[in-house]
Amino acid sequence: MKRLMVRTKLIYTITLGMFLMSTGLLQAQEAQQQAYKTPLSKLELKSGDSIVFLGDSITHQCLYTQYVEDFFYTRYPKMRLKFHNAGVGGAKAWDALVRFDRDVAAYKPKYVTVLLGMNDGQYQPFNEAIFQTYYNDMKELITKIEAIKATPILMTPTMFDARAARMGTRKRDPSAVELYNSVLAYYGAWLREVAAESGFGFVDMYGPLNNITIAARQKDPHFTLIRDAIHPDEPGQVVMAVALLSDMNVQRQVSRITISEKANGEPAAVVRGGKLTDLVYDADGVSFTWQADSLPWVVPQDAQLGAELTKLGHRMSQEALSIHGLPAGRYELTIDDAVVGQYSNTTLAQHIELQGNSKTPQYQQAMKVALLNQERNDGPVKAKRNIWRAFQQFARNKRKLDAEEGEKNTQKLEGLEKQLAGQEKTIQESEAAALALEDKIYEVNQPVARKYVLKKVAAGKKQK
Repeated sequence: MKRLMVRTKLIYTITLGMFLMSTGLLQAQEAQQQAYKTPLSKLELKSGDSIVFLGDSITHQCLYTQYVEDFFYTRYPKMRLKFHNAGVGGAKAWDALVRFDRDVAAYKPKYVTVLLGMNDGQYQPFNEAIFQTYYNDMKELITKIEAIKATPILMTPTMFDARAARMGTRKRDPSAVELYNSVLAYYGAWLREVAAESGFGFVDMYGPLNNITIAARQKDPHFTLIRDAIHPDEPGQVVMAVALLSDMNVQRQVSRITISEKANGEPAAVVRGGKLTDLVYDADGVSFTWQADSLPWVVPQDAQLGAELTKLGHRMSQEALSIHGLPAGRYELTIDDAVVGQYSNTTLAQHIELQGNSKTPQYQQAMKVALLNQERNDGPVKAKRNIWRAFQQFARNKRKLDAEEGEKNTQKLEGLEKQLAGQEKTIQESEAAALALEDKIYEVNQPVARKYVLKKVAAGKKQK
């Protein structure tokens, strides 16, 4: 009996211990799960918010950043954001750290997009020591961004186009040409993990560029979006802009107008993205006044291929119009007395999309915005970035000289510092010029009421 009691007590003790261990384990697992963060799924913005685009020469090109700005200028014309391009040609993560306080923190950003890695991998097959430098510098950079209460949006390095490199005349290490795009994929996969675990934003720049390129090469083996293998051309930079905006889940549609005739003969309209008034639906056709909330997103002519490859208009800027119940025939649509197209009644019933129609007044208005912003970026914005390139060279030389000793090196440093004497003045002058052009943009980008008239055309009449 005594032995049975001892055995029972032992079993109880073991059972209790296992229960407590399992309970503790479950609590620890629950605590760990509660600590998991949700990656940023969309941009939450209001007037006055600042976005900084931090990067290397691909950002210094002032192209994908320009197209993203165009989107916000046209999609949210009543919301005035602050944009700052912080790209410098040749930059690595360390370079971004050195200029962080004046070139990033000073602009009090809500979001900081980070596009670095192309130079950090040093254009050679994967090297663990090189990656560790990038790893450590990027972690420090992320910590700095969080310290100023901004949210990092980590973006994968873009594509290294090995075929473009082989087609070029520049001599390169064959093993680097073969493997460097894979190195960038590795860097990007690590950034995705960091973003997912830390609750940051994440944008895949690498995938869309590679996917579009391989699809296009099924028709044209010489196709490239990156003629020098490193810096995406204008169409490639549109791909990048679409990737950033898509992954951050911005508002994609400009407007949708659906018009029909009720059984009692009265016209009816269901709309999104604006206000419709003065609707008339009769035997002659349809007319109405439309006050849109926004303009379509368009890009300059040299970037149009990128818009086509990404289906930018349909995916990111749709202006849809559908009219049901029209008698059979063809109809001519005018907007503010400008003929924009002819369409069959069946096509109109399905819906037409106007965002890519260069004949519409709203497209032409949006193009004025894009061209003004192109002037802004090609002029004062790029001038400011060029002075930061000089600073970057100074910082690198200073680091090298700091590692040495001697009076001669002190004199060299003084000489370098004199070269940067006018940096702050150039920055302020460039920002003033950029702001003046942005003021013009906000005069041009305001939507106005447009008069739509749809009339049946005589049989045989062709569109001019």
